[in-house]
Amino acid sequence: MTRALEFGYNYLEELGYFKNKPTWLGSWMIMPVACGQLLHAFVFDRDCFPSGMGDHILKNSPEYIQKRPKDYPSTAQWPGTFDIVDNLADISRQRWPAFVSPILFPNAETLPKRLSSISPITSPAHPAIKSLSCALLHPQDPSCLRTYVQYWIQAFPKIARFFTLFFAAMSITKYKAFLSSPVASLNNLAKRVLRMSLFLSGAIGTSWGSICLFQNILPRTFLSTQRWFLGGFLGGLWAFLERKGGRSNFLYTARMSIDSLWKVGVKRRWWKGVKNGDVLLFVVSLATVNALYEVSPRAVNSGVARKGLGVLRGEGWVDRAVVPTEGKGKEGADQE
Repeated sequence: MTRALEFGYNYLEELGYFKNKPTWLGSWMIMPVACGQLLHAFVFDRDCFPSGMGDHILKNSPEYIQKRPKDYPSTAQWPGTFDIVDNLADISRQRWPAFVSPILFPNAETLPKRLSSISPITSPAHPAIKSLSCALLHPQDPSCLRTYVQYWIQAFPKIARFFTLFFAAMSITKYKAFLSSPVASLNNLAKRVLRMSLFLSGAIGTSWGSICLFQNILPRTFLSTQRWFLGGFLGGLWAFLERKGGRSNFLYTARMSIDSLWKVGVKRRWWKGVKNGDVLLFVVSLATVNALYEVSPRAVNSGVARKGLGVLRGEGWVDRAVVPTEGKGKEGADQE
């Protein structure tokens, strides 16, 4: 369905409906809403969240997800990464209680019973920390800002290395362009790596850091659970850096968000599932794409997709967006 909507947008753009569109307006604006929904689902409805994406977030969340220390006794319990997320959900449901340090008040009840599993992390937390969520996310450092800076120092180089290897491998097929202009090719590769690394690092770090931000600027009871959506929304704003070349990534994230939202709605009985609804949606989407392809082949902005539609229509492995141009060229040559 998202591809059908994309091709429909391309067709309207081809007709000139968006010729006066501001330069900052684009598909990147999908990301704040999609990231907000996905982060909220990740915390409260993880069974409706893409599992692979959750693992990726937690692996790239240094400073915020406390891992078991190497010298920690093997017989003692330590909360797992998803246990930490579940407890953050409980903390927000309890409207962000304050942190009572066991170091300062050893005889007081410092944790609600439902949150006792995070005691190994919060018990030795810095006494100057005021919020329980901060004691869970960054127990060694009372400064939320310093923790956010430390996150960037640790996360950005790791993510940049990954994208350097990934984009370098993807560029092998374009070796001819590299040989003809190596400096320009390396410059473009470096820009692409930098943009994607900043985008992903910023999206993850800002989503976590916003929880600390909201603790400092919002009352405890204000939007106690909805602020997770706001945190993801702020993280998604980093997509602005990749606005020129990240359309496919934005639409892929939108598809995951729509699927997650649908599952959350069914789970919470906001709406009922439709029998064979996925088949009906596919049929409607395919019919829409086929109609757009018939009216304007160039609206389908993928050569492989156009050729695939040609096969389904019985026209063969033909790209109709190219063939008419070639035909006109031949007619002109014959007239000469």
